[in-house]
Amino acid sequence: MTFQQHSIVLAGDAPGQSTTLYWYAAGPETAATKVHLQAALHADEQPGTMALHHLLPMLRDADAAGALKARLVVFPSVNPLGLATRVLRRHIGRYDLETGVNFNRRWPDLYPLIAEAVAGKLGDDPNANLRTIRQAVGDWIDRQQPTTAAQRLRLLILKSAHDADIMLDLHCDDESLKHIFTSPDLMPGLQDLADRMQVAATLTAEDSGGGSFDEVLPNLYRKAQRANPDVPIPMGAETATLEYRGQADTHDDMGREDAQGLFDFFAGRGLIDVSPAPSRPAPGPTPFEATEVLRADRPGLLAYRVGLGDRVNKGDVVADIIAMDGPEAFLARTPLRAGTDGFILSRASAKFVVAGSSVAKIVGSDILPTRAGGYLLED
Repeated sequence: MTFQQHSIVLAGDAPGQSTTLYWYAAGPETAATKVHLQAALHADEQPGTMALHHLLPMLRDADAAGALKARLVVFPSVNPLGLATRVLRRHIGRYDLETGVNFNRRWPDLYPLIAEAVAGKLGDDPNANLRTIRQAVGDWIDRQQPTTAAQRLRLLILKSAHDADIMLDLHCDDESLKHIFTSPDLMPGLQDLADRMQVAATLTAEDSGGGSFDEVLPNLYRKAQRANPDVPIPMGAETATLEYRGQADTHDDMGREDAQGLFDFFAGRGLIDVSPAPSRPAPGPTPFEATEVLRADRPGLLAYRVGLGDRVNKGDVVADIIAMDGPEAFLARTPLRAGTDGFILSRASAKFVVAGSSVAKIVGSDILPTRAGGYLLED
């Protein structure tokens, strides 16, 4: 059996502080395909951890049966630093409290960092070029001298993922239907993943503006291709952020369902030697620029008029904002209207909002002028 738990103690930034990162590996180390799976990079998002909790025994059993044909590296809760950030009985696992940086933002733009190292070393063999690029990235990681625990954690995660053929980052939204974020050039290749997850939407963007983890490897290979147009360079990794509903949806039955979807995805790819059940088609990809992030234009209390999955037309009222100050405090209601045709993918669970708070995501089909070329994320 190859199924094995691993751990490493990360020294903290103050005396007496440390934390432990756990992960599992299974499958032949010499397998042609490497899969990197991680959950809870935003440490307050637990549905992915529940899914991996149920997936791990399935992988252990498949390993015992000799059915694993890929090397799988699984981080069920990849951010122990974020797990510890509780403030006044609330878990603030999305941000590094020392720097204020979102744990899933500002990941490195790798190609400029290794361009000099690969110059003159790329030739006619696409697989050799892929190995050269991955080696250069691994060497760059090994040369880094991190100072803080957060920097050390990031480099450990990146070291594991940098040579993966498939990298899946499990997250969730606030209140939400299942959906995927991925790069447009990875579709329709990842449609089988969307089908197995039974997502409501697959949202695509080359660069959503925040340096998210799932964009690091596609950006690396894309930039390498554009900088070296005369040599064959494969898109060396299929990556995606998997949004497993909302934060409150951390339940056994959902976790089992999500784990089965992942297991069947790998089996359908021939990475686990079992026959998966037939899948059902999910919607195809939509440009993320066609999704409106509807925001409150004033403070108040939300009164939703729509539910998840409801279709709206431009101008329809998504929610009323109940005034909480002024001459009509707690009497006046101001409608907040959709700016596009589409369906409600997500809503805010906290109903008190301030100006600029995200209220809903509306998935449409037409690219919105306010979204083209801009920062596409909510924070």
